[in-house]
Amino acid sequence: MPLSSETISFVPERASDARLPDGRIDYRKVLNSAQYEAVTFGAGPLLVIAGAGSGKTRTLTYRVARLVEEGITPSTILLLSFTRKASQEMLRRASLLLDKRCQEVSGGTFHSFANGILRRFANRIGFPQGFSIIDRADSEDLISLIRKEVGSADEGHTLPRKATLASIFSRTVNTGINLEDIIYEEYPHFSAQREHIQQIWQLYGTRKHEHHFLDYDDLLVYLHRLLREHEDVRERLALHYEYLMVDEYQDTNRIQADIVTLLAAPRNNVMVVGDDAQSIYAFRGANFKNIIDFPNRFPGTRIIKLEENYRSLQPILDVTNALIAPAAEKYSKHLFTRRSGGKPPTLVAAAGENAQSRFIVREIARLKNQGLSLQRIAVLFRASFHSFDLELELSRGGIPFVKVGGFKFSESAHIKDVIAHMKILASPRDRLSWYRVLLLVKKIGPQSAQRIFEAVLAEGKGATGLLTAKLKPKSNPALDRLKELITAMDAQPGHAVAQQGLLVLKYYLPILQEHYDDHPRRIRDIEQLISIMERYDERLDDFLADMALEPPNTAISGEMAADPVIEDRLTLSTIHSAKGLEWDTVFIIWALDGRFPTYQSIEKPESMEEERRLMYVAATRAQHQLFITYPQEVFDRATQSVLYEPSRFLEAVPADLMEHRFFDPRNMS
Repeated sequence: MPLSSETISFVPERASDARLPDGRIDYRKVLNSAQYEAVTFGAGPLLVIAGAGSGKTRTLTYRVARLVEEGITPSTILLLSFTRKASQEMLRRASLLLDKRCQEVSGGTFHSFANGILRRFANRIGFPQGFSIIDRADSEDLISLIRKEVGSADEGHTLPRKATLASIFSRTVNTGINLEDIIYEEYPHFSAQREHIQQIWQLYGTRKHEHHFLDYDDLLVYLHRLLREHEDVRERLALHYEYLMVDEYQDTNRIQADIVTLLAAPRNNVMVVGDDAQSIYAFRGANFKNIIDFPNRFPGTRIIKLEENYRSLQPILDVTNALIAPAAEKYSKHLFTRRSGGKPPTLVAAAGENAQSRFIVREIARLKNQGLSLQRIAVLFRASFHSFDLELELSRGGIPFVKVGGFKFSESAHIKDVIAHMKILASPRDRLSWYRVLLLVKKIGPQSAQRIFEAVLAEGKGATGLLTAKLKPKSNPALDRLKELITAMDAQPGHAVAQQGLLVLKYYLPILQEHYDDHPRRIRDIEQLISIMERYDERLDDFLADMALEPPNTAISGEMAADPVIEDRLTLSTIHSAKGLEWDTVFIIWALDGRFPTYQSIEKPESMEEERRLMYVAATRAQHQLFITYPQEVFDRATQSVLYEPSRFLEAVPADLMEHRFFDPRNMS
């Protein structure tokens, strides 16, 4: 498996290490000068520009320990990150450095923090009876229902698919750009349907409110609204959280930056850590300007740069420094390392796409023969389809690999079926989950499902309303089995979540066997899901919230796992999925002008800047060896032209910083 940043370079000291005579941590001994300055910074706004591999996590970890050691009440320290795993790991490390007080620090993702706050103040945002969180798939299903209702009044025009509509709506929320402008700029082929799309957007908001649903984006929207419109709540939270820290600030969107500003005032004891050169998620709504404009939001900001790199050898850093140097807007920095040695990165011009693939297979076989495990090697690419030819060659060469990104097990039908049965118990007004559950029952179609749902709702008894509701037809053996399940699940309100899951599995097993030929594999998935449930004791609401906010997302060889242990395999990954990881040797493929950067981005300065940052992120994943390859003479159907030049970003790299090679398998004996 790839190593996360700092896995090799940094191992937290035990409590007995690096101590002063009075027992306090000797920060000067364990931190470099820039890290020390950030960790020991006092009150006020602080921006830490953390270059790739420069000890960002280490700095945040020691900052937490320092604040607690200074006597700050742990619960008044708020650490926000983009993954729950990241915040938990930082607090775990801080506890190893200091003591268990660090585990009491308030940490989590923006969305989990929003979920916790909104549940406390649900009545203030119009949900006095609470709310359910719907994931992306549920959101798309709701949009699909509305899409069918709206239809299209214009013959010859088709509405966007549900997934596209969900993307349009999410982009509108996260960027703050008007829906109509999003359509004109990014989906011009749907311009004629903009009024229908607007209608679906409005109905989507109405239906969510009617059914007490919040989608992933709503969590931030409603928290922002709560802080902005309810001054007493904002003051209460702002006074409670004495120190605020934000990881990966370059990935925040407009709403998240506003939330940080609202929570930080009036003390403004806010420390944000990030790297403008690694801002690569504009497609998710991340706003590069947030980290650039932070000093304007918080006058008097102290800026500290972490430039000493603990990951890569200097020849690699020389190339990465050159790649990012021409960036139009940036915090200038120069990455360096105290480690010596290393070969210059290699730029390979291949005779064609297949020649590129064969070169990589040959090099990987050579590295493996030299004793380097496959799990320490990665092939990175701009777009998922770039690896298709390579995958065939790897298979022919007998090199096992895992491709990262794409499908999430939590979005698979059988997992969603199981969770839907548990959702109707926790949230009886969850129309989508009721429909999903009822449509699995024999002889029940969409209209019958709607009638049953409305009858259960009218009973006002939660999910058990199914037992007393007047239904037609009165007798349905399959529906009777569902009633038995609900009776069993409701019999003991204190049931542990895993016990509930086992009841659902027993009920669902015949349905699974009837619907899927590969049901043995899917059963293993559900069993693994139940093992995850065991962590939650009787906290069903917490389990459902976590599955919606940050579910395990990997399925390997048919078995899902939060942290899969994979046999020795090569990693193929999009660059977006590789951020935050590192490998001994990295291949960046398709560094061909017109592919990376893409032709679509060439006419858009902001897109070009992000493409440059994407190349930088890819190159900074390598520890010891870096190969950048591109195929020559590739015919591009869209432009009806032949692509043959290396990525224009490489023009900024002096020729003597890289070894230049040409590879044509036809010239080999």
